[in-house]
Amino acid sequence: MGDFLGALADIFSNPTMYGSAVRLGAFLAFAALGELVAEKAGTINISVEGSLLAGAFGGAIASSLTGSVWVGLAAGATTGVVVALVQANMSHRLPADQFVVGITVNVLALGLVGYLNAIVDPVPDRAAVLEIPLLSDLPLLGPALFGQTWPTYLLYPLIPLTWWLLYRTRWGLEVRSVGENPQAADVSGVHVNKRRRQSIYYGGILAGLGGAFLVLGQVGSFDPGAVGGRGFIAIAAVYFGGWTLRGTLLGALLFGLADAFRLAVPVLGYQINAQLLAALPYVLTLGVMYFITKRFRQPAALARPFVRGLR
Repeated sequence: MGDFLGALADIFSNPTMYGSAVRLGAFLAFAALGELVAEKAGTINISVEGSLLAGAFGGAIASSLTGSVWVGLAAGATTGVVVALVQANMSHRLPADQFVVGITVNVLALGLVGYLNAIVDPVPDRAAVLEIPLLSDLPLLGPALFGQTWPTYLLYPLIPLTWWLLYRTRWGLEVRSVGENPQAADVSGVHVNKRRRQSIYYGGILAGLGGAFLVLGQVGSFDPGAVGGRGFIAIAAVYFGGWTLRGTLLGALLFGLADAFRLAVPVLGYQINAQLLAALPYVLTLGVMYFITKRFRQPAALARPFVRGLR
């Protein structure tokens, strides 16, 4: 027992693991912030996985062609919103089931990106590390929070921007109203499905940016399997957070910490079943989905399609 506790203390006192947790958590947070807005509008954007993958590939291609990380990030956001356009318009303009559309879009994105990657084989650049003076010198968490590649810091203004959009603008009020009572919102003159589409567009932009961040701000290369189902973990982070901004960010960080733990254990020389470690973030996701949804109230109209006149 003492050896086990000593190993845990060794792992959780390692600054490298916290740096990995922030990088992996930031990747999830980009997607989770956009998913929070979509779910507040009453829609579950299953295609967030496809937006992440498309954003990663678009960012890799643009960076490879131009040599600019900025252009790569912009291209990632653009390709992410293209996927969201398909999801939003088929599920909230045409009478198509949002879950079926989302799964179909994800499969299409995976196949198309895999095919194009074999033809193009992009070689993207990796962004430079930017250390914030003084803050990056803080013990343990300083390098993790303030010694990252510079695209990581794009998340810091996006957090208050998302809060402001949701809770301090008329648009955000209408988004939340169509997620709670779409019939009442419709009577009040709010275009319910339009607001739902717009919330998915916002989610697609952030997920595409997150995918580009994965390639340009973390690994510096593109692999079609790099996203690896983490779009669904981003959805779980929203559930974990009880559909609140603070809780969603905490969920993304927790899942990032679980992923970082999986990577840190073998690096530090400890032997744990590799398959069990690989499954850890997904097991955590299932546990969260089971326990958290029993404790928090989701938006009342979440996943319910809106048809005018029906209650």
